Amino acid sequence: MTFGLMWPNWGNEMDEKTLTIDVAAAGDVRERIKAAFCGMEDTTPRYTFLSSESLLTTLTAKRWALIEALTGAGPLGVRELARRVGRDVKGVHTDAQKLAACGLIDKTSDGKWLFPYDRARVKFTADSEAASMEMAAPAAYAGNHL
Repeated sequence: MTFGLMWPNWGNEMDEKTLTIDVAAAGDVRERIKAAFCGMEDTTPRYTFLSSESLLTTLTAKRWALIEALTGAGPLGVRELARRVGRDVKGVHTDAQKLAACGLIDKTSDGKWLFPYDRARVKFTADSEAASMEMAAPAAYAGNHL
């Protein structure tokens, strides 16, 4: 599984309390790094997946619900998080661990889950250029909206 990378938002579209989640090619990520070294750094947080397949595999509907529940909520214990999303504790714990493993959420020192942003934005585009460069999204995601 390919996990994303955290990079600043170069578009100045949001603020430091908004996480923009997107998909970019490795070359684009390299250009962002070069721009940062040239002093064109923006402090708005960005989490970049290297493929649409990776984004869709990581951000399942149930995991996205966890991010929604954690957005602006401060640290939450797994039982409270499970209650808020209407799921069993074990399933929530498993999904929270996956989100933490790739860096989308944090686990505090007292074992609570934290998404340190007040807003999350997913920027995901399908176009003819992207379709010719990477595999189409799996059929399991057809009709599902994040």
